[in-house]
Amino acid sequence: MKSLRVARMVPVVAALVAGACLHVAEERAEIDAAVGSASSGDVSVAVADGQAAVRGLSSGSLWLWASAPELSVRLSTGAEGGRRWSIRMENQLPDAVLTAEVAGGEAPVATVVTEPAPTERVWEVELPANAEVTLRLLAADAHSTEPWRFAALADVQEAIDEVQDIYAKMNTRDDVRFLVFSGDLTRQGTAAQLEEFQRELKSLKIPCYSTLGNHELGTSDGMYHQYFGRGNRSFVFRGVQFTMIDSASATVDPRVYGWLEGWLDQGRDRLHLVMMHVPPFDPVGTRNGAFANRGEAGKLVNLLSSGNVDMTIYGHLHSFYAYENAGIPAYITGGGGAIEERMDGVSRHFLVVDARPGEALGPVELVRVE
Repeated sequence: MKSLRVARMVPVVAALVAGACLHVAEERAEIDAAVGSASSGDVSVAVADGQAAVRGLSSGSLWLWASAPELSVRLSTGAEGGRRWSIRMENQLPDAVLTAEVAGGEAPVATVVTEPAPTERVWEVELPANAEVTLRLLAADAHSTEPWRFAALADVQEAIDEVQDIYAKMNTRDDVRFLVFSGDLTRQGTAAQLEEFQRELKSLKIPCYSTLGNHELGTSDGMYHQYFGRGNRSFVFRGVQFTMIDSASATVDPRVYGWLEGWLDQGRDRLHLVMMHVPPFDPVGTRNGAFANRGEAGKLVNLLSSGNVDMTIYGHLHSFYAYENAGIPAYITGGGGAIEERMDGVSRHFLVVDARPGEALGPVELVRVE
């Protein structure tokens, strides 16, 4: 059984938080709420909990970038939708399957027609016109209670041309189910750079579930969401809840705190990992690599501790740190290749985390990429 933690509280100056709340991430939170929904004429789609970015939609065609291992998708086919539909699914688990169910009981079979990359499938399925269809992307091991592992990484930025070395080493790990990425995928978050990052991912044998970093804010608040989906979200896989928070502006939007409280309630009795880009507190203090307001940082860490979070993973600092915040094991893994800090002799790297459902997260393995 997962044990409850006695929180070691970090002092919070409530008045400081209230006075310094600039809501710089408000627009991104609003965009988050709309991710996963789209329409084209009388055709519409809605992904449950916004767990995928809708990259394309037309009569007979749907293109999604998955932001979680499993998806539930509501598709309205429209008056001209009685045809063989093409469902392009990017960033899926290689062994995931797609099922379809038409309201009224019919369950047409979805078949794979092409596999352009290890984590990309193009499915085809015959659907009737004017139908309400539920598509589900399912992983066979989603509810397994056996121990398993996932990888963690952050901060590629300008080193995108060298990231294949990291992916090649990750591909040698048959024990890793997927990668979680805590921000700074790109240099400035332009459409071209986001597309480049997705192209480079095609060599990786496992999907990458990410949140954004401050470098994704260089062009517009919504560009990242068009390609990768929500910056704030939570999903459960194999006994572990994964919650990703947008801290790219060195703060968390007030609306997101409401979502977070709900996710903490959901994850209280299971293992729970929370990840974001900018850490609430700088673990060393030698650079300004933390929240803009220490009062808010304390508020967030206290919230995570009282929510019985088992581990936090951050980026932003281009090195590796292992420490604690209010009794929660914390890791910074900024080893994607961006300008290195080198204060501790750790260069490019990623982490591999053991997950033992019902018991604990960890140990955490530091994997160097020389």
